[in-house]
Amino acid sequence: MPRRIGIYAGTFDPVHAGHVAFALQAIAAAKLDRVYFLPERRPRDKKHLEHFAHRLAMVKHAIKPHPQFDVMELADISFNVERTLPKLESFFEGDQLVFLFGSDVVKNIASWPNSSRLLSKSELVIGLRSKDARKNLKAIIDDWPTKPWSITIFESYAPDVSSGKIRAALRRRRPAAGTLKSVERYSDRHWLYISLAIDKT
Repeated sequence: MPRRIGIYAGTFDPVHAGHVAFALQAIAAAKLDRVYFLPERRPRDKKHLEHFAHRLAMVKHAIKPHPQFDVMELADISFNVERTLPKLESFFEGDQLVFLFGSDVVKNIASWPNSSRLLSKSELVIGLRSKDARKNLKAIIDDWPTKPWSITIFESYAPDVSSGKIRAALRRRRPAAGTLKSVERYSDRHWLYISLAIDKT
């Protein structure tokens, strides 16, 4: 039987409890067999990122307690439909790919180059962030020229947790909602984020 494989691409700077909770929700809601975290080396419109090797290592630590999670490391600079999708289709040949997105990302999908190819072949699982209403999100999706095979939308268990707030807290060595213990330990050990400007994203 074909497996249902979740692909969760993102910056993960750093990975946090909201990411983990969303992936667990996606497994239950979309009946996924596994979820693969796909850290991006240099995501669109992102600057001053922590080094990819550190972000990758933190994801690996974060997913250890969850046997249904795995991590993929691709050479692509960022998730790109033209380059990345064929690689995923080849690697998971015969399986159904299901892409996991936060609602903040969904607003921009239609503007991605070759987005129609992604949408025409895939299923989407969308976690609603705190500032996004379901009806507004559905209106955006209704305007897409190409519709995905299936869309699953649910309220995120941790809609207000953000990597930006956690980076600021780690810089100050203070607690923040959604910070994973493994990330906190890794950050302390490698002196991460101490030189980054505090942000609110």
